[in-house]
Amino acid sequence: MSHLIGAYQPGTTFLHRMPAGAKLVAMAVISLATVVYRSPATSVALLGVVVALLAVARVRLALLVRTLRGLLVVMVLITTFQVWQQGWQHAVTVVGALVGLILLATVLTVTTAVDEMLDTITRALGPFRRFGVDPDLVALAFSLMIRGIPTTIDLASETRQAAMARGLERNPRALVTPMVLRTVAHARATGEALHARGVGD
Repeated sequence: MSHLIGAYQPGTTFLHRMPAGAKLVAMAVISLATVVYRSPATSVALLGVVVALLAVARVRLALLVRTLRGLLVVMVLITTFQVWQQGWQHAVTVVGALVGLILLATVLTVTTAVDEMLDTITRALGPFRRFGVDPDLVALAFSLMIRGIPTTIDLASETRQAAMARGLERNPRALVTPMVLRTVAHARATGEALHARGVGD
């Protein structure tokens, strides 16, 4: 399945022309502000800003809908849990911020080639080599994170379909447990593959 996150779309908008470093810093600042000033109003404001950025970046609607549909299962589960534990306001704060930050990452990856981002990260961390930081390893971790998001969404969608086939789509355990196990198994397989190639030794 093709997902929005990690799918670079060439374009000529000002977001495409912005340096990758500036976009990474802006994303970090917005993410930090969302966490520090977390509230329903902050989450709603973030969603409004991100929707505007998606429009400016000219993200294809069909691709956006397909990605949000993949996130639906996870968001419904998180929303249900948050409402049950702490009420609607907290659910809006948490889920709104989570969706907003995922879509903000989407804006970044749609308007910035992955190679450009990784080169920017590597250059920015260059001065920290003297302190034992490996910029190439950090860039690899960032790349794996970006590629891991659509993989996790795929696993969630496949788990939901399997639960529906067994008539268990309303059973949270039938959705959450297999998804967690499959996600952990995928992460371990990735780690073993990297270790086999001598990465991180």
